[in-house]
Amino acid sequence: MDRDKFAELMLHIARRSVDDPHFGATKLAKILYFSDFNAYRLLGQSITSATYHKYSEGPVPTALPGIRNALIEAGDAKIENRATFAGVQNRLVALRRPDLSHFDAAQIALVDEVIDELRPLTGQGVSDLSHQEFGWLSSYEHEEIPYGTAWVGSEPLTGEQIDLCIMLVDQPDLVGSA
Repeated sequence: MDRDKFAELMLHIARRSVDDPHFGATKLAKILYFSDFNAYRLLGQSITSATYHKYSEGPVPTALPGIRNALIEAGDAKIENRATFAGVQNRLVALRRPDLSHFDAAQIALVDEVIDELRPLTGQGVSDLSHQEFGWLSSYEHEEIPYGTAWVGSEPLTGEQIDLCIMLVDQPDLVGSA
């Protein structure tokens, strides 16, 4: 994983989320997760190559705390603690512009799209949304979530899809030999 690229993406997300009243630590982690996993599925590789683990509040990139602290120590960011109806929001605030030369246009467009899609949601809302992802559902607590799970949809199967599965189970010769 490229720690500089991860740090610059965190700063970009913080700057783009400056007017989002729901932006805090949970939302930052989920924006990173959805950006990386959507990029893996849509662009063929993740943006940051970060490792994500399953936690009760959803997927969390393991590098986030250390890189966030390094940004703060370097004077590139700070944490603002804001009182909300749900408790205290730990909000990353970028103190400088991110260096976007680490990214191509498709990557930034994808991240911006994720930010825009998640903007109306609270931290709890993005956490709940991440709990619908196959990677989170299929992993054990604290276990790494494989990028390959991005290929498995989180939408419920339609009746037609269920019928097809039943037919394939009932007629295994249609599938072929393993």
